[in-house]
Amino acid sequence: MKKQLIAVMLGLGLMGTSGIAAASVSVPHLQTTGNGEVTAQPDMAVFSVAVEEIRPTAKEAKQAVDKAVAAFVARLLDEGIARNQIQSANISLQPQYHYPKDKEPELKGYRASRHVTVTVNELDNLNTYLDSALGDGINRINNIELKVSNEDEYLEQARQAAIKDAIAKAESLAKGFGESLDGVWQISYQASQPRPMMMRMAMDAAPESAVSYQDTEITIRDRVDVVFKLEE
Repeated sequence: MKKQLIAVMLGLGLMGTSGIAAASVSVPHLQTTGNGEVTAQPDMAVFSVAVEEIRPTAKEAKQAVDKAVAAFVARLLDEGIARNQIQSANISLQPQYHYPKDKEPELKGYRASRHVTVTVNELDNLNTYLDSALGDGINRINNIELKVSNEDEYLEQARQAAIKDAIAKAESLAKGFGESLDGVWQISYQASQPRPMMMRMAMDAAPESAVSYQDTEITIRDRVDVVFKLEE
């Protein structure tokens, strides 16, 4: 009875922040959280750019942004980007007012904007595509996401590292308390979502000062919560 009480108290202490409810475990046990991570060099990217124009009329504003987007998409297609790797959002059109003191608002024109998101499978070409955006009238780079194409493989490596970490911690704890493990009682796992590396670059960045994307690393992490039975 004493051994069981010690084991359960140990489990309760470790499970304070876990998603596994202590009340559901009716055997002597302990719980560990395993963490694993691997680093990967990005080999692809997703970038988002936009064009915004203000013109006297809504029609002129729309035509201006449509022209820039059409030219940019055409250039991307010519440079080998597949059409399904390019997503151009619908236009946003808003009236622009001037608010003079003690007078009625004055309509000054219309602001039109469109966003384009591009997936780049060959990271070496990223700066070329960004330069194309500048030449075609795109006037804003929203963000650049650096990613890996074989993401599932790195996730599996991180997951296995997390499992090994959970087992190592359990064995160390059991040994320290003079106990022995008797298998796995419960596993709690929620798949992690890798976070791509986010970058921003000024529209007027010089090519020689552009980020060396290939020199960066992405860290992919995973975790698992495991309840281990203790020998009675």
